[in-house]
Amino acid sequence: MNWFYQFAKDDIWMTLNALGTKFTTWLDEKFPSILAAIIIFIVGWFLIKLLIKMLSKGLMRSKIDVTLHAFIKSLVKITLVVLLAVTIAPMLGIPSTSLVTALGAVGLALSLAVKDGLANLAGGLVLLATKPFVVGDYVEADGTGGTVARIDLVHTLLRTVDNKQIFIPNGQMSNAVIVNYSSAPLRRLDLEFSISYSNDFEKAKAVIVGIIERHPLAHNDPAPLVRLLKHTPGSLVIVSRVWVDSTKYWDLYFDMMEQVKQRFDEEGISIPFNQLDVHIKQDS
Repeated sequence: MNWFYQFAKDDIWMTLNALGTKFTTWLDEKFPSILAAIIIFIVGWFLIKLLIKMLSKGLMRSKIDVTLHAFIKSLVKITLVVLLAVTIAPMLGIPSTSLVTALGAVGLALSLAVKDGLANLAGGLVLLATKPFVVGDYVEADGTGGTVARIDLVHTLLRTVDNKQIFIPNGQMSNAVIVNYSSAPLRRLDLEFSISYSNDFEKAKAVIVGIIERHPLAHNDPAPLVRLLKHTPGSLVIVSRVWVDSTKYWDLYFDMMEQVKQRFDEEGISIPFNQLDVHIKQDS
């Protein structure tokens, strides 16, 4: 068996020696290219960091939305790194076409794996570009309402009036019907008040007009409107339409509801409520 071990040992040694010779020859031939690739990588990486730093300062001075800054910097950095890799690859004996093909295949696989995330990312870019709302606006989208607390690239954060946080994917948000209650400085407050048929509706109108004229939050321009809106089976309905600052909408709403009720009670104007008349027929 000793001859077998000696043969195997010599064979392994010859194989390693041959590989070492080939590696030494390859290194002698490729050393200048490898050294150049290392130098180009170091210089290129330094330039990429410098360019990203300059881009960051430029974005801070621009009018581009702050939320978009991180995405732009990431996109530029990835593009520059790919260009650097494509430049260095031929120096190491890697065909640039093969590298580009491999990167394309990887990109396709990643896009299929994260298609929902990409849809949300695209939705975020649409929201940032079109700006249907900004941080601080009160909006309603598909029945969900709240104040916009943050707009990220993937989702939008809404904060409800009771301080709940709602995260809505931007893909859904960009396709939703959005009602922005804060986009205009003024909003119109529409309220309806019911009175009994036995009451004088002109007197009720005068009461509501007086409350509006005395309230500091109600605007006189555009002029408010107080009119008899409709006759219902159980009441007369008076509508009031008054303009108010968007930020003070709910303040005026609650004040009007309370003060109209108080003044109606003082003036003897009744607010109807549902009644049920029961007729009992007694057989003789």
